[in-house]
Amino acid sequence: MKDYGSDSKSALQAKFDAQKIAFAPIMFQAARALRNLGILAYLLKNKRNGSGVEEISQNLELSVYGVKVLLEAAISLEMVYVKDEKYYLTKTGYFILADELTRINMDFTQDVNYLGMNHLEESIKHGKPEGLKVFGDWATVYEALSELPNHVRKSWFAFDHYYSDQAFPELLEHIESNNPDYILDVGGNTGKFSIFCAKNIDNVHMTILDLPGQIEEADKNIKDEGLTDRISTHSIDLLNNDIPFPKGNNIVWMSQFLDCFSKEEILGLLNRSFAALDSKGALYILETYWDMQAFEASTYSLHATSLYFTAIANGNSQMYHSNDMIELLEMSNFYVDKVIKDIGVSHTLLICKKK
Repeated sequence: MKDYGSDSKSALQAKFDAQKIAFAPIMFQAARALRNLGILAYLLKNKRNGSGVEEISQNLELSVYGVKVLLEAAISLEMVYVKDEKYYLTKTGYFILADELTRINMDFTQDVNYLGMNHLEESIKHGKPEGLKVFGDWATVYEALSELPNHVRKSWFAFDHYYSDQAFPELLEHIESNNPDYILDVGGNTGKFSIFCAKNIDNVHMTILDLPGQIEEADKNIKDEGLTDRISTHSIDLLNNDIPFPKGNNIVWMSQFLDCFSKEEILGLLNRSFAALDSKGALYILETYWDMQAFEASTYSLHATSLYFTAIANGNSQMYHSNDMIELLEMSNFYVDKVIKDIGVSHTLLICKKK
């Protein structure tokens, strides 16, 4: 692995950054309140002339005290600046208010992760997602998805779909180049990718494998789209290596899927994928590898997302370094034929063939 980062900050800057970390959960809630209570939207509406505390208080029907403490926090968060006792929205404040990616990430952090992250240390010690117990008694979040509170499910699926959905159109040419008749969508979730392929690739037949709760939702979506003759579904325990995948596929597809498993579990999935492909078939793996990001913000977000896997999702997976995946592919008798970077928001596609 190449070197990352440095320790070149001054002691003064390092201590300031340490305070940011120490108070981060409090300031996160302040940012959410500024967004949700309409204060940021009000500042945007009046961006030219700025706004005073009492004006905001009166127009939003909030106490002067409440507006004051939130705006003062916003100064340190660099979401606002003050000039002549008027508050103005900064670019950072605008992104907290209006950027879809930021909104989805914040809602995911709040609704899915916030309470459960209090159990991160236990999760590290026990190798289990101890934070998931704030919602109920399940071994993994995937078993829980169909039963989680509606607002939690909404934020989870918004986070999951935002990153994958934007990548689909860019992937079409790479999928069609293999002239597939049969694609196995492993971990197909609610069926979005299979529905996309069935609508855009003539005569292709899709098969989705996933847990019963996800298959139930996928079946409904497939029926609603009138694609029951083009897409099949199978409920399966994906971690039971004694259950083979359906054979004879031209492509085995895994999108944002393998990051949901430990290395040992991934190896089992790859071995079953090998057996599911015809002799000239290809394994397509779409993932967000943290070492292949064009921007620091993406790497930061992926490192944080790894901790979601630790405390909430399953206790043993993460957003992987690309070298980890390539090593596992080699162990399962695949080689990487093509690497397509910078797909969608932050994805890399590995097209793998049998050795």
